[in-house]
Amino acid sequence: MIETMIDANGAGLAAPQIYESLRVVIFQAPGERAGVGAGEEAYDHTAPLTVLINPVIEVLGPDRQTGWEGCLSVPGLRGAVPRHNLIRYSGLDRAGEPLSRVARGFHARVVQHECDHLDGILYPQRMEDLGLLLFESEMADFMDAHQRPERE
Repeated sequence: MIETMIDANGAGLAAPQIYESLRVVIFQAPGERAGVGAGEEAYDHTAPLTVLINPVIEVLGPDRQTGWEGCLSVPGLRGAVPRHNLIRYSGLDRAGEPLSRVARGFHARVVQHECDHLDGILYPQRMEDLGLLLFESEMADFMDAHQRPERE
C-alpha cells in the first residue's frame, strides 16, 4: 500500500482502493503539500507516515472547513469538501500496538478522507456544492478567477 500511495503521489490510501476488504488506511501529510490550495488548513499540516488498522475517528469540535480534495478513485477531478477541523483518531499501528493522535487541518482532512473509503464513501458524496467539482486541468484557471479582486 505504501508503494502504491507514493507512486501515485497521494497523501493516503485505503485498503478497499487496492481491492482488499480490510479496515486499514495509510496516510502521510508531508509539509510540502500544505499551501497548495490548503489556505487556512496550512496549520498542523504534517503527519508522519502512518498505518492505521481498524481506525476510529472522534470529532473534537464543531468547526468545519472546506478544502480541495482529489482521490485515486476519482481520477482527474478535485472537489471542495467540508471536513471537521479537529479530530482524534485511534486504532492499531502496523505492529498491532494501540495508536491515538489528535489532528487538525490538512492532517485531519486526510484521515477523514481515507477512513471514508472504509465505509464506501467517496469525497463527492461529502460535497455541499457539486458546482465545485472540477477537472484538475481547470483548477488553475478557476483559482485565478475566484481569487482575483473584483473590478468596480
